Amino acid sequence: MDVDDPSPRVGGGSGADPPRIRRLEESVVNRIAAGEVIQRPSSAVKELVENSLDAGASTVSVTVKDGGLKLIQVSDDGHGIRFEDLPILCERHTTSKLSAYEDLQTIKSMGFRGEALASMTYVGHVTVTTITEGQFHGYRVCYKDGVMENEPKPCASVKGTQVMVENLFYNMVARRKTLQNSNDDYPKIVDFISRFAVHHINVNFSCRKHGANRADVHSSSTSSRLDAIRNVYGASVVRDLIEIEVSDEDAGDAVFKMDGYISNANYVAKKIMMILFINDRLVDCTALKRAIEFVYSATLPQASKPFIYMSINLPSEHVDVNIHPTKKEVSLLNQERIIETIKNTIEEKLRNSNTTRIFQTQAVNSSALTQVYTQKDKGTEVKMASGMKSQKTPVSQMVRTDPRNPSGRLHTYWHGQSSNLEKKSDLVSVRNVVRSRRNPKDACDLSSRHELLMEIDSHCHPGLLEVIKNCTYVGLADEVFALIQHNTHLYLVNVVNVSKELMYQQALCRFGNFNAIQLSEPAPLQELLLIALKDDELIGDENDEKLEIAEVNSKILKGNAEMINEYFSIHVDQDGNLTRLPVVLDQYTPDMDRLPEFVLTMGNDVTWDDEKECFRTAAAAIGNFYALHPPILPNPSGSGVQLYKKNKDCMASGEHVDSTDEDDIDHELLAEAETAWSQREWTIQHVLFPSIRLFLKPPKSMATDGTFVQIASLDKLYKIFERC
Repeated sequence: MDVDDPSPRVGGGSGADPPRIRRLEESVVNRIAAGEVIQRPSSAVKELVENSLDAGASTVSVTVKDGGLKLIQVSDDGHGIRFEDLPILCERHTTSKLSAYEDLQTIKSMGFRGEALASMTYVGHVTVTTITEGQFHGYRVCYKDGVMENEPKPCASVKGTQVMVENLFYNMVARRKTLQNSNDDYPKIVDFISRFAVHHINVNFSCRKHGANRADVHSSSTSSRLDAIRNVYGASVVRDLIEIEVSDEDAGDAVFKMDGYISNANYVAKKIMMILFINDRLVDCTALKRAIEFVYSATLPQASKPFIYMSINLPSEHVDVNIHPTKKEVSLLNQERIIETIKNTIEEKLRNSNTTRIFQTQAVNSSALTQVYTQKDKGTEVKMASGMKSQKTPVSQMVRTDPRNPSGRLHTYWHGQSSNLEKKSDLVSVRNVVRSRRNPKDACDLSSRHELLMEIDSHCHPGLLEVIKNCTYVGLADEVFALIQHNTHLYLVNVVNVSKELMYQQALCRFGNFNAIQLSEPAPLQELLLIALKDDELIGDENDEKLEIAEVNSKILKGNAEMINEYFSIHVDQDGNLTRLPVVLDQYTPDMDRLPEFVLTMGNDVTWDDEKECFRTAAAAIGNFYALHPPILPNPSGSGVQLYKKNKDCMASGEHVDSTDEDDIDHELLAEAETAWSQREWTIQHVLFPSIRLFLKPPKSMATDGTFVQIASLDKLYKIFERC
């Protein structure tokens, strides 16, 4: 068999010649390399700060404009740059850190390739001002594409070097657009400087935005590592840190030492903060980070993300620093063994520190309650001292059910935005309510009112009453339902329904003895009624008809103004203005957005010609108005922030937007929504449920209408686990 063409063919027998291999031009090679070394503005800052530290600087100042795209300026008081070295300063692979490849085995400086400054000149405009000791003046040089644009010019200068990078990525359109459209790189720069400030305690660091009077990072040299952490991250972090040291000096194996600080069981944070230096080099180590996170999750299941500062020292020959373009990672000899040793030490430290825990709890101001618990504790101590054997609690019954202890509630595990609302004691609210109800007015002793109260007592569900009297609030499940725990059972509770019933019962219990909420400005009844009728689809669009309905209801309320003021503290003046509303529950003000609907309900749905039905329907209207409905503004958490975009065209067309541009968000409306939702969450936990435990008598209908739903039972769960 003859073979005409012995060469293999690719692409289905195509006869096209393969592409030629060409040598790229020097400028193309340098620009490609620059894009790999200087990936973003924070990369340039890190390289320049490391150069300053290698120069023996005791002060490093960083100034940034527009996230580093327009300006990065790093100044130090190091030894400076020789005049004769300025021509080759920004050429690739020019460095003072090493002269032969073997020097990498013992390298101690952070820089060694001589690529950083050169890369910056290929993607930005670089200006260097420097002076060495003994010179009378400094020199300023501008660089582009690795070479000087002009001869060094004499200038006034202070000790050290100042490197200024302007218009970063001006010739890389895609990179610049990507960075402009993403979040500002300035927080990453601040994070880098903060980490350096914690480790290099003998160096003064500062970092600020261009034109700002105050630095975002300002650290002074100190002799204490804890002082450095306190200056950068605050006293609250230092309070929960414990010192850790590891030493492995086996002469036959890798020799390393590690010292640092780790957070204990009381530290609470949203994300892990790990500051790792290996041989004074700021690096990342994914394997070590995962191992530490595993230790925290296994040892402290209720702890949030930890704070870690760790400095590892190894012989230079055991560290390979030349494995990453930006030098953010290193390779260690016997890395698995080192990580295992560190992990075991941290685990032991955490176990020892977990013997005590500190929780931020609410103060209980009831002296009587304190005495009860004191007597209970003393009784327990007497029994234990007399040799009585304490009864062992079954594992399936070991559940925290103390409502006084807020630790372990659902919101502890959420990372949402924390509320800045002032939290008062539950018992303070309770005492105020009890005090206001001690001496009811004689005028309130009406037979129809007592009949309504007797109906509440007769329809009370004893099982649900036991649940709510001894329940523990866990947290919100969604916008309508909350979670409570009773013994070993977990329940979903409809917050709207249960608050509506509580307000109805309170309106009857406080009948004729309300405190009042004074409106800042009188609200005309007719205007409120027209607002309520505006969106009523059953009435139609006839303005005359709506105006007539508003006038009729306004006359009804003005005609019964004396009665509703005496019994329910709803005051309507002679001009038909609403001026006061009742305080149905202490420390709680209803949502005023629902006031027009309430006024319409009072005028339209209350039965005025029958005393008992009048009280019932009026109390029901008050209960519906004061119930904790979800705010009218949508919930801004999660994807709900998309609803607050100023540009409604995309939303109306149904077009999906993956990223959220901060400029497109209506921040004023968003802040109003966040305040409303956080206020509601606080009120549910600190006002509603403490009042429910004391005052609510749940009707039997709540056991079947979905207001209370049992979703879990620990006893049954254990039976399932035992079968598995």
